[in-house]
Order: sequence, then C-alpha cells, then structure tokens
Amino acid sequence: MEQTIPICIPDLSLRPFNLSVERAMSFPPDILYRAWTEQFDLWFAEPDSVLMKGEVNTVFYFETAYEGNRHPHYGRFLRLMLGQLVELTWLTGAEGTKGAETVVTVELKEVEGGTILRLNHAGFSDEESRDRHEQAWPLVLAQLEDRLMKVSHS
Repeated sequence: MEQTIPICIPDLSLRPFNLSVERAMSFPPDILYRAWTEQFDLWFAEPDSVLMKGEVNTVFYFETAYEGNRHPHYGRFLRLMLGQLVELTWLTGAEGTKGAETVVTVELKEVEGGTILRLNHAGFSDEESRDRHEQAWPLVLAQLEDRLMKVSHS
C-alpha cells in the first residue's frame, strides 16, 4: 500500500517542549484507530461539532467544552497506518497550544487483552502549555476508554 506524503510537516525545532503518555487499553488497535480518525464525537468532541475525514492531508475541526467555554481544535492528518499509527497536527487557542501547530502521534501496539497506546505531543512553545496538556492527556485517554466501554456494552 502506497503511503501518502503529508503536505508541509510542521517545523518544531523552535518549539522544543514535548510530552509522552502511555496507557494500556482493553480494546484492539483497530477500534482505537477508528476512534482517532472517525469518531472524535464519540469520546472527545462536542456532539455535532466534528468535521473530519481520516485521510492524510485532510483537515479537521472539532470543539470541546469545558467550564462553559468553547474550545475549537484544528488540525490535519500527517501519517496514518491502519491499526498502528495516527499522526496529526493539533492547533488550539490561548488555553491550549496558544496557536502553535503542534504534532500528536498516537502509536497503537497490540498486546494480549488489548492495546498499549503511546501518545507523543510535540512542538509546544512553552512549558506551561506542555504541562497543561501533560495533565490533560491521561484524563482524555481514560475518557476514551470509558466511552468505548459504554458503547460496546449498549
């Protein structure tokens, strides 16, 4: 299968702040891959706010809501390997990436009983933004598993 080349990979060299989180998930890689490429409204985004087509070089948009405030998220898919890897740019406002185009890489490794999900988020312009995301991503990944569990049992 031919891999599509991403348009203009962000230069992160002047934004050196990165983070990594890992979580063992009780779902197979293909289910998690679909959640990251087609189903943000199932586990992360506000209902009816997602514009997304899981293909390299396509852009996406969605909103989250926190404490009554709307938080738009923008990006584009850079690399996709079915059931193995999702890499996308991630751009949010003042309380997120502060307008910096960061890169989120989600690696999915099948293990007995599920998947090890490793998330790297790179390209923050300051420690504050990185630290805020470092605290948020474990909660978001727990929410992903919780929402998938509810869907699978309904």
